[in-house]
Amino acid sequence: MIIIFFLFIFISFLTNTSQLVFSKEQYNVSEVCKVTRYPNLCIHSLAPFSLSEGRSLSKWARVGVSVTISEVKSVQSYLARLKRQGHFKGRKKVALSDCIETFQYALDELHSSLNVLRRLSKSTFGTQMGDLNTWLSAALTDEDTCLDGFEDNKEKKIKLLRNQVLKAYYITSNALALVNKLATTGLDP
Repeated sequence: MIIIFFLFIFISFLTNTSQLVFSKEQYNVSEVCKVTRYPNLCIHSLAPFSLSEGRSLSKWARVGVSVTISEVKSVQSYLARLKRQGHFKGRKKVALSDCIETFQYALDELHSSLNVLRRLSKSTFGTQMGDLNTWLSAALTDEDTCLDGFEDNKEKKIKLLRNQVLKAYYITSNALALVNKLATTGLDP
């Protein structure tokens, strides 16, 4: 009977500990995402990394940019597929080509950002943060510019395109917010 009692206590302890760890890690994601403009999207996109990133803001910023790169690549593939299918004609075809080009620029800027985040240094931290702010802001501008050729269009294909581009824009905005938070708090010890 005593063995069963201790077994019950031990299992209860394990259950409560795992819940505490999970809650703490989820809190990390929620805490990190508070500084973003789109916190729900931030939590959703960064939650898979909650157990590995802990409370290191530089790691969260790096993950934010990595997730953004994945999203931008996904949208870029979607745009290329639309172009190959040939459903867009005239001005919309030109706008689609421009959109693909601006997404390539955004991708280049995001890769530059990730490279800097991988080699942060206390001695050049200020300069690195300035570069990151410039590149991530430029990526946002590129994504926004993509939509310029599709304004005031109510077609279903255009609405789907806009939604894909806007999601990438929101995720990029969140990554910029994480980098800006890192810039204000400084490099992790």
